[in-house]
Amino acid sequence: MTENSSDLDTAVATDLESTAIAEAGAAQLPRHGFFTRLYTGTGAFDVIGKRKLWFLISLSIVAVALASILLRGFTFGIDFQGGTKVSFPRAGANGEASISQVQETFAQVVGKEPGSVVVVGNGATATIQIRSETLSNEQTNTLREALFTKFQPKGTDGKPGKQAISDSAVSETWGGQITKKALIALVVFLVLVTIYITVRYEKFMALSALTALGFDLITTAGVYSLVGFEVSPATVIGLLTILGFSLYDTVIVFDKVEENTKGFEHTTRRTFAEQANLAINQTFMRSINTSLISIMPIASLMIVAVWLLGVGTLKDLALVQLVGVIVGTYSSIFLATPLLVTLRERTQLVRNHTRRVLNRRQGVASAPAELSTAVVAENVPAEAGAGVAVSGGQSAVRPVRPQRPSGKRER
Repeated sequence: MTENSSDLDTAVATDLESTAIAEAGAAQLPRHGFFTRLYTGTGAFDVIGKRKLWFLISLSIVAVALASILLRGFTFGIDFQGGTKVSFPRAGANGEASISQVQETFAQVVGKEPGSVVVVGNGATATIQIRSETLSNEQTNTLREALFTKFQPKGTDGKPGKQAISDSAVSETWGGQITKKALIALVVFLVLVTIYITVRYEKFMALSALTALGFDLITTAGVYSLVGFEVSPATVIGLLTILGFSLYDTVIVFDKVEENTKGFEHTTRRTFAEQANLAINQTFMRSINTSLISIMPIASLMIVAVWLLGVGTLKDLALVQLVGVIVGTYSSIFLATPLLVTLRERTQLVRNHTRRVLNRRQGVASAPAELSTAVVAENVPAEAGAGVAVSGGQSAVRPVRPQRPSGKRER
């Protein structure tokens, strides 16, 4: 009987020592390179631990975006504001037209400066686009005559012709209707997304996802305001598209967080924050790959729109998508999940669980100091009540209850 008790004490002491060595030696594992850690998703990037930094960066971005929106406003296209647009090929019989020459010609004919004069496209396909307030038919015809006389733009047949100069007009009423419909589309999208997120996830995940979505919307709008990109109907379409992309990326990360934290309160291996950080690391490569795959066709679209075809609509669509993909990827990783962890850590369940995990680690850290007590127990008779027991899944040194005599004579 004494031998059995001694064997048990030795086995438990060995197990305790192994656990302590495993926990204490985890920090001494070989460190892998950046790309290896990124690819394997082992949780080496402490996003959650540095969440205060990400919150500060996100708040700074929002502050700059809001300041630009309030102070600078937006550069609305003709479809929103109304007005007249005149365009013609840049190449003509008298050479290539310059922006300053076109502005001078417009001012001489109309009596005031145009709203904007830009070169769209590159090379032989480049065109000059003039946008201004709504012109009368007489003013438009006079302007076309003056532009043809000055620049002699060439048509598709390579010969100068007045048909190469085109014009279009949008009334302010039509622009107001377009603006109203764009806002309605945006509001409907946000309402549907709110309903889906609220039904699909618990309240903290829903709140975090919607906050990230609002961040994407404000930041993208701020970039357009700050840089002066023109806002057109294509911009609104692209904005709705990238908001959907951002939501998709956030859902991917949240699904992994939900998987990792399922039943977390019944284990003491990792805290809720550590499980969420592991989920971010496990989805890092997926988010990056998705973003890169999305950016490549967008970049191709911009090249085709700007340098080859000179189609302004494609350029507007590509610009908002490029900005939105970058912003959406950032918010999914560095804002949505850290915010979720911050909200969940305010609950009693997560606080209690975190306390249990930390207490367990403190107990394991002090285990080597207790090993000597466990070793001494091997030489103490079982009748004296000394030994090692394992309870509640944790190793601890405590007295072992003496066994009652079995009634049988020991041999």
